[in-house]
Amino acid sequence: MGMKMVRLRNSASLVPLLSLALVGLLTWPVWRWLWTEWWSNDYYSHGPLILPIAAYLAWRRWPSPSEREPGDHRGLVLVTGGVGLYLLFTQQKASYLAAFAMLVVLAGLVWTFGSLKLLCRLAFPLVFLGLMVPLPWVERATLPLALWTGACSGWLAQRLGLAATVNGAAITLPDTTLVIGAQCSGINSIISLITLTTLAAYLLRGPLWGRLILVGIAVPLAMLGNILRVANLLLVAHYLGAEAAFRFYHDYSGPIFFMTVMLLLVPLARLLRCETPRFEVL
Repeated sequence: MGMKMVRLRNSASLVPLLSLALVGLLTWPVWRWLWTEWWSNDYYSHGPLILPIAAYLAWRRWPSPSEREPGDHRGLVLVTGGVGLYLLFTQQKASYLAAFAMLVVLAGLVWTFGSLKLLCRLAFPLVFLGLMVPLPWVERATLPLALWTGACSGWLAQRLGLAATVNGAAITLPDTTLVIGAQCSGINSIISLITLTTLAAYLLRGPLWGRLILVGIAVPLAMLGNILRVANLLLVAHYLGAEAAFRFYHDYSGPIFFMTVMLLLVPLARLLRCETPRFEVL
């Protein structure tokens, strides 16, 4: 009787693993697409880092054996709906939507083989996985961002005494012209900073409104940092020449200004009363 119970338990423990393996086989085309995007799309080169971070956060929130609850078959509704959406989006070749549907399936499996309480505990790691999915409109956002950056940085350069002329995404100085392309539009900084502030808002203890503002402030802060960077490039080009500005300083100014923006988040987080780490999730 005892051996029979052990076998039943072992068989029951294999079911979640087999289900996860089947989902992995089903969603393999989307994983392959994600991997290709991570290595070819500069805006989402951080994608491979999201997986281990989310896995660690889920492990930290995983309940002990005494806290575990029995599975809930209501989660199969979420699994079924997620699989249906996944097949629909895959057929329509909407890979990014299929990736989000895959996360719905994963959430349904957590609910089915864990519990609704476990799903709530793992809600953030599951949502955080969504930041690894490349969005198609990001590329289209580079042009308006480049135009905005050109207008603002050109205006700032004029206020600093430079004879700068702004024509769309191009800023002309008396002896050189800076064309703000997709890589200088600031979209890289926006995506990276949203990811970091989202993670920080989860890891820091504070009021909900403060953590939401911390995430929301990532976009204007990244745009401000990029505008200051471009204006700084114009200053270097004016005083040291285009060669020094666009061939040497250009490559180093991006990380410098991004780290400056990151440092600004420290006093902002304190101002928003989000400064105490949540050691239970670290």
